[in-house]
Amino acid sequence: MSKVLFKDRAEAGRRLAAALSEFKGQDVVVLAIPRGGVAVGSEVAGVLGAPLDVVVTRKIEAPGEPEYALGAVTQEGEVIMDRQAAESLGATKEYLDSQVRKKKAEVEERVRKFRGDRKFPVLEGKTVIIVDDGIATGSSVGAAVMSVKKRSPKMLVVAVPVAPPDAVETLSEDVDRVVCLERPTEFLSIGEFFGNFDQVEDEDVKRILEDGWARRG
Repeated sequence: MSKVLFKDRAEAGRRLAAALSEFKGQDVVVLAIPRGGVAVGSEVAGVLGAPLDVVVTRKIEAPGEPEYALGAVTQEGEVIMDRQAAESLGATKEYLDSQVRKKKAEVEERVRKFRGDRKFPVLEGKTVIIVDDGIATGSSVGAAVMSVKKRSPKMLVVAVPVAPPDAVETLSEDVDRVVCLERPTEFLSIGEFFGNFDQVEDEDVKRILEDGWARRG
């Protein structure tokens, strides 16, 4: 039996935007998590008439299981880690230290690549909507939330097409609202719920961001 709930990220973004329609015309900033979240966030920002930017995080992968996150590195280089999961999956201190160094470097590289000299948007006093194409373990979005909270938004919303119920419940404790369209109890990976889940490339992210910035002047 097919588990597909969304044709692709664009359709998921349009459906998510409809669920966020109350924010249309308000002082909102949409922050997408690259790379897949940018394709979803672009649709949301377009419908809401809000600026689109990125909040860069990188997940720390479990040994031998690159889709499973043990933690993540924030845009500022801070680390969140599920120590219990890391221990149960045999991640040694040497492995984790190596992953953290690698992911910090990747975060810095992606910030330069996607934003260049452009400054991070001012979030103080604004409603901020963090968008991704889904949540699996919650590490990446947790790192994004950590980054954004330090910038004093008036309201912090996380919006995703799909996530397991326990991830939504945990995240709800850290933000003002979680908007999640589908919460399947059987959850292996985000991609299983999309008909088309092709990888979003760095150049796609740059193009989407630059098009949005150009439209807003």
